[in-house]
Amino acid sequence: MNHSLIFLASLLGFAALALATERVQEIQFGRTLAPRCTRALHLVGWVGLLLALAVAVGSQGWALGLVSYSGHTSLSAGLVFVALLLRERCAPRQPH
Repeated sequence: MNHSLIFLASLLGFAALALATERVQEIQFGRTLAPRCTRALHLVGWVGLLLALAVAVGSQGWALGLVSYSGHTSLSAGLVFVALLLRERCAPRQPH
């Protein structure tokens, strides 16, 4: 259960941080979002990563918790990266 929560929180965090970038906003939404929305995505992203850290350390202690956190964040960052890469490559090309 704790591993699932750590993974989901870090996945949410990295997805929100990715959506906070202008390039990803252009790809996903066709435009950039308002600065207020971008700041909210940054906040959600960092809160997700901090929540994952708190759960990992709280359930497994500092030594093993940090190792677990590192593994979960690496996996979730990789999945977000691959998902964004596939989304960009599979999207229909727009004429310039």
